[in-house]
Amino acid sequence: MTEKIFSLDIGTRTVIGLILEKKGPNYQLLDYYVEEHQERAMLDGQIHDVVAVAETIEKVKLHLEDSHGPLKSVCVAAAGRALKTKRTDVAKEIDQQPLMSKEDILFLELSAVQKAQYALANEDMEDTSTEYYCVGYSVIRYQLDEQTIGSLIDQQGKTASVEIIATFLPKVVVESLISSLTRAGLEMQALTLEPIAAIDVLIPASMRKLNVALVDIGAGTSDIALTDDGTVSAYGMVPQAGDEITEALSEHFLLDFPQAEQMKRELSEQQEVTITDILGFEQTITYEEVVTAISGEIDALAESIQAEILTLNSHAPKAVMLVGGGSLTPEITSRLASKLELPGNRVAIRGSEAIPALNKTENLPGGPAFVTPIGIAIAAKQNPVHYISVTVNERAVRLFDMKQLTAADCLLAAGINVDKLYGLPGMAAIVSVNGKEVTIPGSYGTPPSLWLNDETARIDAPIKHGDKLVVEKGNDGSPPNITVGELLGEIPKTNLSLNGMELEMETKVLVNDIEAGLDTKLTDRDAVRVETVKTVRDVLLFAGREEWLEGTEDFTVFVNGNQLFLDNIPAYLQKNNRPAQLEDKIKNGDSITYTSSQNPTVQHILEKMQLKMKYYLPITFNGEKLELEKPAIKVTRNSRELTEEDTINPRDHLSIEKIPHTPFIFQDIFRFATVNLAEATGNFHIYKNGEPAAFFDELAPHDELVLQFQ
Repeated sequence: MTEKIFSLDIGTRTVIGLILEKKGPNYQLLDYYVEEHQERAMLDGQIHDVVAVAETIEKVKLHLEDSHGPLKSVCVAAAGRALKTKRTDVAKEIDQQPLMSKEDILFLELSAVQKAQYALANEDMEDTSTEYYCVGYSVIRYQLDEQTIGSLIDQQGKTASVEIIATFLPKVVVESLISSLTRAGLEMQALTLEPIAAIDVLIPASMRKLNVALVDIGAGTSDIALTDDGTVSAYGMVPQAGDEITEALSEHFLLDFPQAEQMKRELSEQQEVTITDILGFEQTITYEEVVTAISGEIDALAESIQAEILTLNSHAPKAVMLVGGGSLTPEITSRLASKLELPGNRVAIRGSEAIPALNKTENLPGGPAFVTPIGIAIAAKQNPVHYISVTVNERAVRLFDMKQLTAADCLLAAGINVDKLYGLPGMAAIVSVNGKEVTIPGSYGTPPSLWLNDETARIDAPIKHGDKLVVEKGNDGSPPNITVGELLGEIPKTNLSLNGMELEMETKVLVNDIEAGLDTKLTDRDAVRVETVKTVRDVLLFAGREEWLEGTEDFTVFVNGNQLFLDNIPAYLQKNNRPAQLEDKIKNGDSITYTSSQNPTVQHILEKMQLKMKYYLPITFNGEKLELEKPAIKVTRNSRELTEEDTINPRDHLSIEKIPHTPFIFQDIFRFATVNLAEATGNFHIYKNGEPAAFFDELAPHDELVLQFQ
């Protein structure tokens, strides 16, 4: 006995009824009927007038019953354009948490989905987020400390975050669909989603490893679905479709809407059409003229579809299939391919003749408009969507079974706030380190515990009708247990010499003014002070040489007629053989020397004015490192030129003149390098960085110069 299937495609403009017969593994179309809505009862896939839609459904039903007998049950689809997509992200502090497990990441993803669900409900002013069914979500990216990362499993850092894009179906869409069918005397036999219906019949499961987009361009909207990794990975919708193209034709060529629609359809099959505008003028329009006239609208449609595909998929898919009447828009395939940067043959229109499971018969309507209606009949039969009932914490919850449901879906449907299921972090402690407050967090709470049918389960555990799920809040964390060493990390020692004596200076740590070790435990409100040796003054104090801090003098000199005050320059101190000041910073390995007191030198004046006596250029000559130098300034006193080492007397009048800087050239090296020309024989060659050079070539820092004799 053959099996007949009655299906309805309840669209914005029309209701299409089909009778299919299952013959072996395939299907055959027996009959179909199309009825337009008499009034605007549908808007963007949502039934706005149940009574009016029911009347249209009943007309289709009665027409088909004349040939096929009573029809009691029907396969239908929820419009893909009713799907709502929300993109959001959540972050979690993990610096005190153990390595993240897959379970932790799934809870983080679920928190993001729930955040999107609540945001969507608030946008539509719903009382509760459970008015929406989550039909799927995709992870856009994971981040660790604001850096994108491939996986968070076993990662450590301060903050982990996930960004997702989730798709929801309003509960009212299904309820209004059932109400319209009931009014028309029909019972819902099976339910699917329109994007799934089209994908199911055009892209078999074996091909869903490929990242492919299917776009159903209808009258009011364009529905988008994507496959990847063996499943339908995302859904979307843009509010532009065939009507925008029809309206553009109507406006440009002065046609009423039905005429413009007819013109659009004819253009998909022929290169010119004859029209009569509203003024009665008849004219023949070529395909190229039409494309030129509405090029902007075609581009706008292609751009909106491209933008939504990239939002859902983050990159261009491998191929794009177009179905629906709006896919016959002139040049839409080439424009969309260009905007997605795909080869032209990777974007194609697919018609009902491309459905593998459908027997090809004479009465089969061709073209892309009937792919979704036929797909509804086949997909709703092969992969129907059911409601199932489960119990969550002794509360009955009904779910929309359109994918493999998990424990996570049950928590969403029950309206349980996932964030509140985690144990609270332990009470933090606040300590001060050198006067600055530092917050030390307590340990993290544990994840919630799940039991499915009295057995422990994971958040991604699959569920079925009648299952019983119990979820309990995780345990709270404990206050911090931290030592001085754990707070401060490694405390380095400083090794240097003072007048040839080696010193090893340890950093002193005090807790509440009492010297403490690295293993000292810290408690809330402790005051930690770290005393480190940072300057020359600290070294002298550490070595017990306070008397060396005295004996500094104040000097006033005049430079180019301007008074310059030199305060407390300890001319008797040197660091690494250079004059030093008490507040000079020190580092490991420095050498500090104390000598008898003396007047400041020209070097002190230059350091005070942040000037340098010479320009320096480091180079390598014949494998030997050299430093070329030129005077940068000229310092004179009473017309006599001074060197850096010359001492200065109080109230001296100095003149400082900047010498224009000229580039170093190759021949300058002979003032600093020893070349025995007497032993040289034959010709010579000079090179700079391996390339032949001339004596007047300019030099740059770290150039490698070579002089060769032959």
